[in-house]
Amino acid sequence: MSQKIDFNLIYALNLLLEEGSVNAAAEKMNLSAPAMSRILGRIREQFNDPIMVRAGRNLVPTPRALELKQQLGHIIAQAEALVEPNGAFDPHTLERTFVIRANDIFIGALGGGLLEMLREMAPLSSLKFIAESDIDDDALRSGKVDLVIGSSRNWHPEIKAQSLFTSTFQALVREGHPIIGQVTPETLTDYPHISVSRRGLTQGPIDDALRDLGLVRKVALTLPGFHSAMMLTMKSDYILPLPRHVLQGVSNINLPLVEIDLPLELESVFIVQAWHPRLDRDPAHQWLRHTIKQYFLNRE
Repeated sequence: MSQKIDFNLIYALNLLLEEGSVNAAAEKMNLSAPAMSRILGRIREQFNDPIMVRAGRNLVPTPRALELKQQLGHIIAQAEALVEPNGAFDPHTLERTFVIRANDIFIGALGGGLLEMLREMAPLSSLKFIAESDIDDDALRSGKVDLVIGSSRNWHPEIKAQSLFTSTFQALVREGHPIIGQVTPETLTDYPHISVSRRGLTQGPIDDALRDLGLVRKVALTLPGFHSAMMLTMKSDYILPLPRHVLQGVSNINLPLVEIDLPLELESVFIVQAWHPRLDRDPAHQWLRHTIKQYFLNRE
C-alpha cells in the first residue's frame, strides 16, 4: 500500500534544505526550534532517510536530500498554482532559480541579455546555466533541468519544444589566413578543419554539401567546445565552421579571427527551447518561456 504524503512536510523539508538550519527554518515557519526538530523527525520517517546529519556544529543534507531538493521547488510552485486565482502570478515577487542547459558560447552570448531582462522583471529570481551533456539523459524528466536551449533534435515523445530562431553556418580563420578573399568550395578542402561536437562527430551538413559537389574536406581535429577550438584556430591554418548564432556570441570579443562565408547550400540550424510537460502550465515556467521567446523575437 502506498504511503500517504503529508504536503506540510514537503514545505518544511524545502525550508530546511534552503536554510540548512533547524533554527532558521523554525523562524521562517513561526515555530519553536523543538517543534521544528520534531517535524524533521517526521520528515525522516516519511522519506526513510536521515535527510540532514550533523557535521561538526552544522547540519548537512544527505545524498537523498540533495536529490529531493532538485524537485521540491517545482512541486511547491505547482501546488501553489493550484490555489492561486487566474492572473495572480507576479514575476516581481517570484523567488526561484531556473536551471537552463545550453552550450558554453550560447550561455556567454545570451545569458547576459536574458539576465538583464530577468533582473528587471523578476528581481528575486536567478538563472543557473549548466553545460550541454554528451549523452541523452533524463534531466528534463527528472527535474534536474527546467529548460534546454539548443539545436533541434529527437526528444523523448513527451518532451515539448518551441522554435526560437534559425541559424546558418559560417566559419572562422586566423588573421592573414591564405583562404581570405579566395573562399570557394574547392579552397575549403585545401585546409584542415576543426569539428566542434560534444559527441565527437566529424561529419555533418558541410560534408553533405561538399559531397554533392564531389569534394571531401579533412577534419583534422575534433573538440567538445568552441572556446578551445577558437584558441587553436588563432595559431594555425585550421578552418573552424560554426553556427552564425555562435559567431554573434564572440563578435564582441577582440580575437585575431576573421569570419568567412561558406559558399555552400547548407540547411538551417533550428534552435529550440524544450521542457517537460509537467511544467507546461506552471505560471513561472510559462513566464520564463515567454520571456525567452520575446527576447529572441526582439533580436530579429
